[in-house]
Amino acid sequence: MLANGATLGFKEKDGASFTDLPGLKEIPEIGVEPEKVDNTCLTDPHKTYEMGIGDLPEMTYKFRYDNTKPDSPYRVMRKAQESKKVLTFQDKAIDGTTIEYDAQVTVKRTGGGVNGAIEFDLTMIVQSDLKYTDPGVTPGA
Repeated sequence: MLANGATLGFKEKDGASFTDLPGLKEIPEIGVEPEKVDNTCLTDPHKTYEMGIGDLPEMTYKFRYDNTKPDSPYRVMRKAQESKKVLTFQDKAIDGTTIEYDAQVTVKRTGGGVNGAIEFDLTMIVQSDLKYTDPGVTPGA
């Protein structure tokens, strides 16, 4: 499946609906890699492991830079960063798979050069579990 058609929306933590952020150019890897915990006993013939807890990663989305309107994603997310507000995000793939999570954001405009597009990086500092909804499944069902 191609990444084409993927969207990222946000809402206030208790908001009713998501507002898509236009200009999305690149989506990050999403998931948690649990730590491998050594739990070997002195009588074991080889090392044994258990799955430990994982660390929720920082996830960075790339966007086309545009700061021409009050509702430009760059401006809206920069204000969310300044207020340290926790928002709810929905990463949606073209097949309908959604991943929702709460996060604080950081915003960084990238550099540029001759014929180089300026972008901005939107980095998520995840504050909740990742909630997956598969295509064709009603959320909460």
